[in-house]
Amino acid sequence: MALFNRVNGKILKEKLRNSQEHRTTISFYKYHHLADPKIFRNEMYERLDQLGVLGRIYVAYEGINAQISVPTQNLQAFQDELYSIPFLNGVRLNLAVEDDGKSFFKLKILVRKKIVADGLNDATFDVTNCGTHVNAQQFNALAENPNTVIVDMRNHYESEVGHFKNAICPDVDTFREELQVVEDLLNDQKDKNLLMYCTGGIRCEKASAWFKHIGFKNVFQLEGGIIKYAQEVKAQNLENKFVGKNFVFDERLGERISDDIISECHQCGNPCDTHTNCKNDGCHLLFIQCEACAQKYNNCCSEACAEIIALPEETQRELRKGINKGRQVFKKGRAKNLRQPSPGISEKV
Repeated sequence: MALFNRVNGKILKEKLRNSQEHRTTISFYKYHHLADPKIFRNEMYERLDQLGVLGRIYVAYEGINAQISVPTQNLQAFQDELYSIPFLNGVRLNLAVEDDGKSFFKLKILVRKKIVADGLNDATFDVTNCGTHVNAQQFNALAENPNTVIVDMRNHYESEVGHFKNAICPDVDTFREELQVVEDLLNDQKDKNLLMYCTGGIRCEKASAWFKHIGFKNVFQLEGGIIKYAQEVKAQNLENKFVGKNFVFDERLGERISDDIISECHQCGNPCDTHTNCKNDGCHLLFIQCEACAQKYNNCCSEACAEIIALPEETQRELRKGINKGRQVFKKGRAKNLRQPSPGISEKV
C-alpha cells in the first residue's frame, strides 16, 4: 500500500466538507526514544490509515506529536491499536473542546528532527525532569497566589484570540524564540511560582524541564493544556480563567472556551476572533477576518489578492511560480496594508 496520500488536497477538502461522517478530533504526544523513526512512521501510517484516521503527526528520535481526526465509530478500535504500542499504552488522549468533525482532510505523518522545534540541545539537560503537573483546580489556586507568574508558552497569534487572565503573552512567532524571551523577562524572578500553559501540554513539557535546568525553583505546567483545562472546569463547575478562543493547528483554527471576543478583525478593526488563511494560494496569510470583510474581499487579505484569485487558475500558478514567501502570519506592524481606512478618513502614510 502507498504510505502517503496521493489525492489532490482541494479534492479532499471538498470531500470532507460534504461528508456526513461523525469524526472526533484528538491530540496526544509522548517523549520517548525511537531507535528508527522512519520505520516507526511507516508502521504507524499503516495502522492508522486502515482505521480511516486523518491528521498530522510528527515523529522524531525523541517521540511523537499527533493531532488527528478519527471516525467516531472507530474510536475504540483506534485506542486499542494505539495502546498496543508499548510506549503509548495509556497515553493521555486530549479530545477537542469544540469539534465539528472537519479538522483534517488527509493523513500526513512526517519524520522530523524534533517533535516540537525548540532550538535546545537536549544533551545538555535532563528533558525528563519536567515541572509539576497541575489540574484545573490546582491551576486556579496557583493563579490566585500573588507569588505566581503565569506564562503563555504559545505564539502571539494564538494568545491574541484567547489566553488566561493576567498571563504574560510574549510577542513571538515561534516556540524557539519564546524560550529565550521568557528567560530574559523573568531572569530576576526565579524564586516565584512559574506557571506555564500551552494548547495540549507538549510545549510546556520541554519548557518546564529547561527552566528548571537554568535555575527556576518552582515550575508548574498545566496538565493537558488548555484543552483539558476547559473540559475539567466544565465537568467540575470551576471558575473558567481562560478568556476567548483556543487556537488550534487544523482546519478549525480555533475552539471557543468562553464567549469573550478579545481580538479584532485585522482589516476593519471590529471585534472578531475568526482566523482564516488568505484564499490567494500565492499569499496564504494567516489573519483574523470578520464576515463582512470576508465578503468584501472574497476571503482574501487585500484587494490585490482578491483581484488575483479572480484570474484563471493557470495564470495564478504562473504568478506564484518559484516564489517562497516563507512564514505568512499576520503581525501588527508587519502587515499594515491589511487595515483598511474608514470611509471618509484619509489614512496617514
